[in-house]
Amino acid sequence: MRGISFWFFMTAVIYVTLGMIWGIVMAATGDHRLAAAHAHLNLVGWVTLALFGIYYHLVPRAGEHLLAKLHFAVATVGVVLLVPGIAMAVSGAGELLAKVGSVLTLASMLLFAVVVFRSRKAVEVPERAMVRQGLEQSA
Repeated sequence: MRGISFWFFMTAVIYVTLGMIWGIVMAATGDHRLAAAHAHLNLVGWVTLALFGIYYHLVPRAGEHLLAKLHFAVATVGVVLLVPGIAMAVSGAGELLAKVGSVLTLASMLLFAVVVFRSRKAVEVPERAMVRQGLEQSA
């Protein structure tokens, strides 16, 4: 795994590690007030970013464009703002950070939709490739 796929996956691993540590701390202290922020760290930070990384690994051409780098930046900043923003909102310290993080996270998904749409022709179905290769060799 290289390039943008590596960075998405490595960032996701960092987020899930922090999420696991946070979960252990919540369990040890019995204080689960910030469970919503913890859940978003794991779901958005780990699952979503890891899936982005897997996609970019499977479709390397999609990661070669500037849009993929912009996608990584927006997705990462989204998580970095969303998770503490949710913690602040739950704690009564205001919702602005959670709102900004939410909008950035949505923007990240919309950017990903554009990446997927633009790279649709770069996705090669293995069975079709094998059939096409067989046809070319027999011609």
